[in-house]
Amino acid sequence: MLALTPILIFLLVYLATSLLAGDFYAMPITLAFVVAAAYSVALIKGKKLEERVEIFSKGAMHTTTMLMIWIFVLAGAFAQTAKSMGAIDSLVGALLHILPSQAVPVSMFIAACLVSMSVGTSVGTIVTLVPIAAGLGESIGMPVGMMTAIIVGGAYFGDNLSFISDTTIVATTSQGCKLNDKFKANIYIALPAAIVCAVLYFVIGMDYSSAENIPEIHVLTILPYLLVIVTAICGLNVMVVLSLGIVASFIVAIATGSLGFLDWCKSAGEGILGMGELIIVVLLASGIMGVIKHLGGIDYIVEKMIRRVSTKRSAEFSFMLFIWLVNLCTANNTVTLITTSDIIRQISQTLHIDPRRAASVMDTSSCIIQGVLPYGAQMLMAAALVKLSPLEILPGLYYIYVLAVVLVISIALQFPKRYTAVSSQFAASCEAKGC
Repeated sequence: MLALTPILIFLLVYLATSLLAGDFYAMPITLAFVVAAAYSVALIKGKKLEERVEIFSKGAMHTTTMLMIWIFVLAGAFAQTAKSMGAIDSLVGALLHILPSQAVPVSMFIAACLVSMSVGTSVGTIVTLVPIAAGLGESIGMPVGMMTAIIVGGAYFGDNLSFISDTTIVATTSQGCKLNDKFKANIYIALPAAIVCAVLYFVIGMDYSSAENIPEIHVLTILPYLLVIVTAICGLNVMVVLSLGIVASFIVAIATGSLGFLDWCKSAGEGILGMGELIIVVLLASGIMGVIKHLGGIDYIVEKMIRRVSTKRSAEFSFMLFIWLVNLCTANNTVTLITTSDIIRQISQTLHIDPRRAASVMDTSSCIIQGVLPYGAQMLMAAALVKLSPLEILPGLYYIYVLAVVLVISIALQFPKRYTAVSSQFAASCEAKGC
């Protein structure tokens, strides 16, 4: 239990201080993580300071962490160069000419859902659409935090259902079911939540009048963003997508004269430096999670969660809570699913839980908790792109909250019956395949 306390220290220092002060910027998130990191290193007993720091550093150097940092660097360079050359303003102007202001919130939510399903990554969707949504929000008078939250919510809808999402692949392969079967089971949970939110965003949009001061449209400057969106939808790796966007922004900036060579370089450098705080936070968070794992925090959660599981309903609730607790420690939904998959498969086989249902509950649970983590990569990326605190985005994450309610209802009522009541033929087939 003591191994999990660095998370509590972070929450007390960052969230509690900010809420008590009534100011989201009262406590810098980097300082909160430094305090939690120092505390986590102090928790390691029986080793020299150098050895404790080495354990922390190995956690920080996780492969997934390094991959995220590369994405942050490329995203910063692309976002800033595109903004400096006027790409975002032109795209916002074009969308405002096409869409009525009242339809902007629901349109951006649907766009985020579709792009994320195509891309298979919530991070890629956030990088692509958040700057556009922020510009649209400012034009129609909607708070930037709300518009950012709309994109983040839509990004998780697509990430949850996408056939190429890493969480979908881990959930299905670990539980022994097909991608399309998990999709069919998952749609009963994700789609109702998305429909509720789409109606809600349509109603919210009615409060906003037509946009004023619509930005001027320069068609050529939009091309880098269109290239990023199209290549992302085609399923290219997010780093390849962002690299192509950076190259395109350079070519267009020079060709149109919107930026000179040195100005473009300066803009790209500023974008990369703008991700500095985010990179520091991710490194510190990964180091803390490495210490927690080293001290047995994850094993402790596993032991406690599986002790009293005896029914399908209690098992599914335990899967949800198990994933939430592990995700709090890892701040990465893919790593969480890899960590929890074996024990969930064992319980599912024992209680004859449909593998499609187990995979659906796993993936949905991971999206819910990752979506609300103020120190998760997606939330930090979104906040960095619009220069906000993660706490200013959290209140607007309607899709995540509705999805959590739908999941709880689905587990409590064991709905849909098609996936919660396993037929004898399906159970026999699964047992024969060892799934």
